[in-house]
Amino acid sequence: MFKVKEVLQCPKLTLLPKSNPVVKGVAHIRGGTIPVLDMGMATGQRPVADADLDDHFIIITEYNRKTQGFLVAGVERIVNLNWEEIHPPPKGSGRENYLTAVTEIDNKLVEILDVEQILAEVSPMDESVKEETLAEHDVQAFQQHKILVVDDSVVARKQVKNCLEAIGVEVTLKNDGKQAYDHLREITADGTTAASHYSMMISDVEMPEMDGYTLTAKCKSEALLSDLFIMLHTSLSGVFNQAMVKKVGADDFMAKFSPDELAERVMSTIEKNSE
Repeated sequence: MFKVKEVLQCPKLTLLPKSNPVVKGVAHIRGGTIPVLDMGMATGQRPVADADLDDHFIIITEYNRKTQGFLVAGVERIVNLNWEEIHPPPKGSGRENYLTAVTEIDNKLVEILDVEQILAEVSPMDESVKEETLAEHDVQAFQQHKILVVDDSVVARKQVKNCLEAIGVEVTLKNDGKQAYDHLREITADGTTAASHYSMMISDVEMPEMDGYTLTAKCKSEALLSDLFIMLHTSLSGVFNQAMVKKVGADDFMAKFSPDELAERVMSTIEKNSE
């Protein structure tokens, strides 16, 4: 998911060489230069012809600490929905597409795309943790720790899992807040606390069925779950997010995705909580 900042009739683009055809060009907007992706091309559809640019729109978004533009054929409207109205994709929809969730608007099924998967394919990033980051800690000490990771994006789960396994922790993955909450209730049914099973939970915020804010609030309100350290890990940033982090009682917040920063934050937190 991403935060829509602005929708513009397609401004004049500086077209880029076709070495990466998905990146259509750059737009000079509000004093900044923003890369613009052809969403049709990125999702295997028909690319936008250069001659047709004037008839298209650019969605200006905030995503993964960057401002990004998405070139689309049109924008019918922008709607605000509660996360309870967003659902996982139907079973059998397959894993070879970009579908991460669905919802219903005006009795029509609307597909929600996994932007993280699209961007990972268009512009792969280095997901490895640097040796110098690991060298500052006793990595052997983290092998006894387990972390619960919650994210609806296949790409995001893989990124976080690889990062955490690089520091030696054991990782359990869940696809949304409801799955994670049900899992935590199940493992604490014998009266043990969530913190006795996991050193930390790292949760996305924007998820179908149950978002990260709701998951955090529910955990912090229940005796057997409240002692679990919760880090919210989201592609969205800003004052609103920081306020919500405090409101629901999360222990930490971090914008996606820097493998070294995430590894450092996790190792330092575990060390501090183990003192």
